[in-house]
Amino acid sequence: MAKFINEEKIVAVKRYLEGNEGYGSIAKEIGVHRSKLGYWIKKYQYHGEKAFLKGYTNYTLPYKLDVLNYMNENGTSIIETAAIFNLPSESTLWNWQNLLETKGLDALIPKKKGRPSMKKETKKSTKPKGAVEELKEEVERLRMENAYPKKVECLSSKQGKITKQDKAQVVYELRAEFSVKALLKLAGIPRSTYYYWVNQFDRPDKDATLKTLIQEIYDEHKGRYGYRRIRDELRNRRYQVNHKKVQRIMKELGLKSLVRMKKYRSYKGKVGKVAPNILERNFNANKPNEKWVTDITEFKLFGEKLYLSPILDLYNGEIITYTIGSRPTYSLVSDMLDLSLERLTGDESLSIHSDQGWHYQMKQYRHALKEQGITQSMSRKGNCYDNAVIENFFGIMKSEFLYLSEFESIDHFKQELEKYMDYYNNKRIKAKLKGMSPIKYRIHTQQAA
Repeated sequence: MAKFINEEKIVAVKRYLEGNEGYGSIAKEIGVHRSKLGYWIKKYQYHGEKAFLKGYTNYTLPYKLDVLNYMNENGTSIIETAAIFNLPSESTLWNWQNLLETKGLDALIPKKKGRPSMKKETKKSTKPKGAVEELKEEVERLRMENAYPKKVECLSSKQGKITKQDKAQVVYELRAEFSVKALLKLAGIPRSTYYYWVNQFDRPDKDATLKTLIQEIYDEHKGRYGYRRIRDELRNRRYQVNHKKVQRIMKELGLKSLVRMKKYRSYKGKVGKVAPNILERNFNANKPNEKWVTDITEFKLFGEKLYLSPILDLYNGEIITYTIGSRPTYSLVSDMLDLSLERLTGDESLSIHSDQGWHYQMKQYRHALKEQGITQSMSRKGNCYDNAVIENFFGIMKSEFLYLSEFESIDHFKQELEKYMDYYNNKRIKAKLKGMSPIKYRIHTQQAA
């Protein structure tokens, strides 16, 4: 096979990476096997043009074992592993593996070059080390043990966890002062891991753009989005990425979604008539205005209490309307009901589900529903899961809005609440809505029908 200089290899690799030509055509033209060209490309992707510089090839036994262990532990192929460690060719690693499996560990020990000496070897007398030398070694060891943790603390990742990358970085920075072997032992990482990360230090971060996008989305939604919703938003922006990768990057960046809180209870015993549980936890609706759920939740601000009464459509999770007041009076619910009924056209077969709060047991409320031909449904006493969707909304709204924002006054709170409700309906995407907001999903399905 013809030999190729480094410049010829680089030109061939760049021709392929430009995307206009395939493996086969380039390999055939320059007279090299396509697998060899593929290996050049792999090496270039890991090391750039440095991959083709002639390096030190007298590999020690520990190094060979580190490479083989890396391949076994990480499940990488021979070609991939050889490229990561920048071996001259994939056949080098294949040969090491074959020798180890057929002839054992001794076969991997490198042989001395040149003719063997005819002189009889004489054992060198080893003089015991003196106290001064031992003291110097002890001082160096203590210096290393003191320097290493300080460096690690400075470089530790954002999530507070010391990664193998952090350890490799510290070893790399201290390599001029101390033995790499001793540093690796102190760090508790194998040589292969260290050399892998050393090779990554000079390479640009391939996820830099993705990290910036994830941070922008997280900040835009004020920390409300977890990794699945961020994945959906990335797809909306035509950026295809797996949710596990988004989760990993968010962990690296120290980004977390918020915790949900409990709701206010309005049950005061039987003060009117209790309706049966028609909904029976069937939270799926086939069309808008088929199933609505409602409840009341409480806020405490500036030493005052506020009560919020929304109504939610189970078809798309949209908040139909809401009312807010300083007291949980019946008008809070009746006004909300009047506003929501304006949404109806008269052709719907609607049911409204609530808990057994005293507002919903009132004769006036039941009469208003009956006049509109609306079926009333109530949760069973002590079964919060019967109305889980509206409770889930309260948890989201409190964690994303109430506990995240600062308010100057009650009026300011009401203004910001109106903005959040608009955001929730029009902008906040949901995975079960195919990555769309509630209103966008409703419009999309109506247009498709």
